[in-house]
Amino acid sequence: MADLSEEDFNRTVAVNLKGVWLGMKYEIRQMMRQEPRGGAIVNTSSGNGLGGCPQASFYSATKAGVIALSKSAAWEYAKEGIRVNALVAGTFRTPMLEGSMDRAAGGELGARKAVEERWTTMTASGRIGDPAEAVLWLCSDASSYVVGHSLIVDGGLTALWR
Repeated sequence: MADLSEEDFNRTVAVNLKGVWLGMKYEIRQMMRQEPRGGAIVNTSSGNGLGGCPQASFYSATKAGVIALSKSAAWEYAKEGIRVNALVAGTFRTPMLEGSMDRAAGGELGARKAVEERWTTMTASGRIGDPAEAVLWLCSDASSYVVGHSLIVDGGLTALWR
């Protein structure tokens, strides 16, 4: 962390925290104007935001901030019919994860498979997940009483330390 620059910090905060705040700002304004009033917002955090992670201090700090920002907005707007929750994401097949695995493998196909196997063994479920069902549920009427929640969907990755 001590070797990172202020520019690194500012960029990470701008994308991961300010970006979420700006998204919510305009989503909430729209949800307050529309008929019927209200809606559901699901912000994406990370398991790293539950406590921190070596070599990812800024990322972890911003993802913890997303959880707190989501819970604060949930309290402010729940009576307006706006539900805000945070998805605390584990290992999902995303471009970000694919890029991380590619970098870790150094461009070697065999090494890439080994890296992916390492990622899958880190979860209790033994696989890389897909967040779609959890997000769809959080946006559905089936979760109408879920407000200000940080839903951990990580295949058991953090089960041993949370």
